[in-house]
Amino acid sequence: MTTKELIATEIGTLNERDLNELYALIKKFADSKKRAASPSLMSKLKRVKINAPPDFARNLDLYVSGEKSVR
Repeated sequence: MTTKELIATEIGTLNERDLNELYALIKKFADSKKRAASPSLMSKLKRVKINAPPDFARNLDLYVSGEKSVR
């Protein structure tokens, strides 16, 4: 028997109240899997590419204040 068949067999033995409780549990589980599948903020930030001079990070304050400029 497949896992789906085993689950279906067990579901067939439950009363309506237990089925409602099981549905809520399954829905919560499925929703958590959907959220886990979407990319996290950190994974999105890793894809950010910055086209800047080699000293940009070290001298960010100078670039922001205008003492240095990106040409």
